[in-house]
Amino acid sequence: MNRAPLPVAVLVSGRGSNLQAILDAIRAGHLNARVVLVASDRPEAEALGRARESGVATVALAPADFPDRAAWNAALDEALQRAGVELVLLAGFMRVLGPALVARWQGRILNIHPALLPRYRGLHTHRRVLEAGERMHGASVHFVTDELDGGPVVLQAQVPVLPADDEASLMARVQAREHEVYARVIGWFAEGRLRWVEGGPWLDERPLDRPVIV
Repeated sequence: MNRAPLPVAVLVSGRGSNLQAILDAIRAGHLNARVVLVASDRPEAEALGRARESGVATVALAPADFPDRAAWNAALDEALQRAGVELVLLAGFMRVLGPALVARWQGRILNIHPALLPRYRGLHTHRRVLEAGERMHGASVHFVTDELDGGPVVLQAQVPVLPADDEASLMARVQAREHEVYARVIGWFAEGRLRWVEGGPWLDERPLDRPVIV
């Protein structure tokens, strides 16, 4: 069955390398989706420029322009609904979404995190991995829940930590895998293979009890 391209929104705060990888995968015909909105909490984010260059609608919602966190989340929710979004993608988005927004979009928000969750939640993962002397690092694609970086993980890419690695080299190799696995999971969702059923992820009509490892 031929499906219409999945309308997605990408939430960004920085350069937008994962956004660019998604746009490139769509342009190459590898991903049956279309980015209908790119939203940021930082009006100066470079990713907004990338989106505009690709003809994608953008919205910048600076938290300082809203009276409180709830109002900011309500404005984002309104923008997503107005754009006809069916899947929300966090891609280097540095703001925690409010519980009401997460509940409204439950099972329709994905995030890419630069670590092998549940280890190394939060920020500065590459530095922390190196400081801990880990031999393996990677990236995780997971559904977003109220728990920070704690939603069910769908897919993980493992990246060996090399003896000569510094933070920059390790980040570059992990980021390359991020681009690969995020597009793959988005594709599963667009194809109807990945679904949220009764509070958890299902892949190919079976509950996904543990992440796929690549």
